[in-house]
Amino acid sequence: MYNLRIRKGGRIMLIKVIYENEKFDMVKPSLLNQLILSKKIKKFYRSGQWADIETDQIRRLVAPFVGSERRLEQS
Repeated sequence: MYNLRIRKGGRIMLIKVIYENEKFDMVKPSLLNQLILSKKIKKFYRSGQWADIETDQIRRLVAPFVGSERRLEQS
C-alpha cells in the first residue's frame, strides 16, 4: 500500500513519522530532512525503534548555506 514504484519494478523506501499533532504518516527519505529542520515532526522510525527529534541523536542536519563565497579560488 505505501510502496512507491519506480522504474523497472524497484521500490522507494518510506519512513514512518509522527507529526507534532500526533498524526502518523510515511514519507520519502528525501523529505525527512525538511520535516526535521522545519520541526514539523517529533519522531521518525529507524532501526526498529522511534527516534525522538528532541532527545535522540540524529544525523547532523545542515541548512543550505546562503551568502557570498569566501573561499579563495585556486588557479
